[in-house]
Amino acid sequence: MDYVGRFAPSPTGPLHLGSLVAALASWLDARSAGGRWLVRIEDLDAPRAIPGADNLILSQLGDLGLEWDGPVVRQSLRSNFYQEALEKLRPHTYPCACTRRELEDSALALDGARVYPGTCRAGIAPGKSPRALRVRTGAKPIRFTDRVQGEIAQSVEAEVGDFVLKRADGLFAYQLAVVVDDAAQGVTDVVRGADLLDSTARQIWLQRLLGVATPRYLHVPVAVNPAGEKISKQTGARAARVADLPLALSFLGLAVPDLAAAELLQWAIGSWNVERIPRRRARPIDSP
Repeated sequence: MDYVGRFAPSPTGPLHLGSLVAALASWLDARSAGGRWLVRIEDLDAPRAIPGADNLILSQLGDLGLEWDGPVVRQSLRSNFYQEALEKLRPHTYPCACTRRELEDSALALDGARVYPGTCRAGIAPGKSPRALRVRTGAKPIRFTDRVQGEIAQSVEAEVGDFVLKRADGLFAYQLAVVVDDAAQGVTDVVRGADLLDSTARQIWLQRLLGVATPRYLHVPVAVNPAGEKISKQTGARAARVADLPLALSFLGLAVPDLAAAELLQWAIGSWNVERIPRRRARPIDSP
């Protein structure tokens, strides 16, 4: 099977050092395998999107030398495909009438996370109106091998609960959209940050219900600042620049030579080795 990878940023701001690490890892894994690398703009959540951020990210990728293959896909234009997937999943879904406040009050706590207790699984209480649409989950653990993080197992029912596929505001949920899009684009390998590792079991659950292939997964460590905070717009991360390439490559376990950017990327393709990526979910990065 030919390798197809992808980078799927949300247009909530410019590409920063943390997202550069994920983009670079995905690009290098695809290029080193002689595969295709796609870019998808995950702009389903319109209230969070910043006008112009999508084009800014694409411009940054071009300036960094991370060129992609084929047209850029935008989730905001694919709602009909997500609705088709919901129709296929209908036997496994049910409406949920819980408000955000009710969920906060009733959700079970597990290791600091909230687990939906199945309040509406047997039906909506009298006097309530449906808001979101949830999918029934199973207690049997979902198991997969991550190429960096190793063997992973998660009982979605016990650790997450039945999760939302269509939100109360009418928007399709990320978990559904990403599964539909990866299948439609023939993605064979998902390379992304380890902050999304806990979403993987939910996505595999949906893949199995929809009867689509499960890609290989590789989750690189999340870049954090000296305070242990994820490098992000919320923590004041600045826009990524070409001068950040050596830092990002070093973060991914490569011993970086002193080369110009274009030569450095070509060197990195030939030197890419997943075994060198630190097997951690997060690690500090020195941002100048």
